[in-house]
Amino acid sequence: METNQAKLAVDGGVNAAGEFEIMAITAGEGNGWQWSEVALRESLALWNGAECFVDHSLGGHSLRDLGGILHGAAWDAERKGVTARLRAVGPSAGLVNELGRQMLADGAKPRVGFSADVLFSAEGRKVNKILRVLSVDLVFNPARGGAFLRALNSLEAHGVDTMADEVQEVTGGLAAQLQGDVAAMRTLLDVQAERAKLALEADEARKLRVQMCGYLLDSALTGARLPKPAADQVRKQLSGQVFEAETLNAAIEDARNLVAALTAGSVVAGPGRVHAVFSSEDQLQAAVDDLLGAPREAGQENVKTARLSGIRELYLMLTGDDNMHGGYYAEHARLATTADFSGLVKNALNKVVADAWAELGRAGYEWWKPIVTVEHCNTLNQVTGILVGTVGDLPTVAEGAAYSALVVGDSPEVGNFTKYGGYIPLTLELIDRDETRKLRAYPRQLANAGLRKVSSQIAAIFTAAAGVGPTMADGGALFNIVASTVAGGHANLRTVALGAPEWDVTQTAVYNQRLLISNGAGVIGTGPKTAINPRFLLVPRTLELIGKQVLYPQLERTATINSENQQRGHAGDVITVPEWTDANDWAAVVDPRVAPAIYVGERFGLMPEIFIAGGDLSPAVFTNDEHRMKVRHFLAVWVADYRPLHKSNVV
Repeated sequence: METNQAKLAVDGGVNAAGEFEIMAITAGEGNGWQWSEVALRESLALWNGAECFVDHSLGGHSLRDLGGILHGAAWDAERKGVTARLRAVGPSAGLVNELGRQMLADGAKPRVGFSADVLFSAEGRKVNKILRVLSVDLVFNPARGGAFLRALNSLEAHGVDTMADEVQEVTGGLAAQLQGDVAAMRTLLDVQAERAKLALEADEARKLRVQMCGYLLDSALTGARLPKPAADQVRKQLSGQVFEAETLNAAIEDARNLVAALTAGSVVAGPGRVHAVFSSEDQLQAAVDDLLGAPREAGQENVKTARLSGIRELYLMLTGDDNMHGGYYAEHARLATTADFSGLVKNALNKVVADAWAELGRAGYEWWKPIVTVEHCNTLNQVTGILVGTVGDLPTVAEGAAYSALVVGDSPEVGNFTKYGGYIPLTLELIDRDETRKLRAYPRQLANAGLRKVSSQIAAIFTAAAGVGPTMADGGALFNIVASTVAGGHANLRTVALGAPEWDVTQTAVYNQRLLISNGAGVIGTGPKTAINPRFLLVPRTLELIGKQVLYPQLERTATINSENQQRGHAGDVITVPEWTDANDWAAVVDPRVAPAIYVGERFGLMPEIFIAGGDLSPAVFTNDEHRMKVRHFLAVWVADYRPLHKSNVV
């Protein structure tokens, strides 16, 4: 809330006793402010005793200008304003009386009226309280068009020169007085215009200085290299202000001193050992990650921390279990923290698993990734993959005839989650012997085992049941030679060795497979062609070179490249399956982004999870002196559609 001052035009009249009756102020908008009825009614007492001067004064009124005093303030409900009686007193009382009589007379009248000079408080542009009435003055050409007599409210505004002409119509000493008032008004207007011009120039100069100070602030903070929170605080303190260079330098120096004071206690001293309390759990987790060879969390790559000497130091530092009893002893713990040994190690080991999984994948054990679709499941219930049939053809509908029902079926295939896992004992002897290298190796082996498990599950789809795969919901083996127009027939099995001509035959067979409409009699195998070529050629290691020569003719060593024309325009990829032991069998798979066939379901992530159980309440610690590092892995693998797959069991 702010206090403001305004000068407002008012109306006037004369009562029966010869005193002037004026309207001091009315509700509504004036000089850009909203004057409420409530604020005006509450101000009635302030108008009594207010002086009336001839003309406003910027530097304070003079006694010679005193022309009257107000009394008898009252609220006029009809006009919604404050009325008062004006008694002419003072050196200018004659001017007030003379103007009052002239204004009450008929004929042309000058634009003379009353203007209230008040102090008030406001919220935004709304006046909520009048604090003081400074004066109600008799002025020339009031701002709101108010006049001495209410009859003059309808007069149009005139310029100063026109006002001078009208003043000449007033006779006697009053005319001379008004002429002088006109000249004074001209001077006042010129002074006000000059002041407004100077204020505008001063405002533009200040804006320029604020902009220059902003550039100086940015440059100084860039060179200061303060931490971002400290730099932001200095910027908030000085942004948008005009300041001297000394003020900026002092603010930056204060920020440096504050940062130094806050970070001094987190310095860790010593040759490669942790001897002091870390300032945050992030630093501690970073130290454990470094110890076990795990990648740090994103954003913590530059965290400064001391290097742990081994798993034994970490265990004793967090548990205080100097006698290897397997419990937590706060009085002997070297580090006061809410983090526990098992949780820190578990976090680091899970990150090692993820890192090792990625490395093994790049080495070839994620060969299956391009040919499968991974699905996240919210429960461990049996997963049902529904292959919905397509509409074979739209029959003709005669004019006025009824539409016939379209035959659309489905083929549900199911997959069951299997839980894999086990635990590795993290014995107190291992901790006491400080076998950190062995602990580092555990999660990598677990990642290897988990990745190989996924690999073997998917590879087994092509080798199960002597190479014909699992039985599908339609009763047929995944790979068989039965025509697809027969129930359970898939027509996706051959026995010819890999070569360029045979690869083209296989591509043609997959291309000509019929989309599912329904497994009902009469519509099996009658859908439109899939019209998709297989992209991936799956081979054992023994056929890798031959496969590349088939798909990439530029690798063919013979002088005549018979397969080049056949392969042109049929780009694909050779994938070596490490689990396949048959040296001659091979398979073809369509890109799953176009036609998915093999699905891998995961419940808690595709990678195995590591848990560590330990502490003074763990039975394993009490009976076996060991923290148990458990690995758990849920997987479900199933085939939803045989059409994108083709197998060659070479005899």
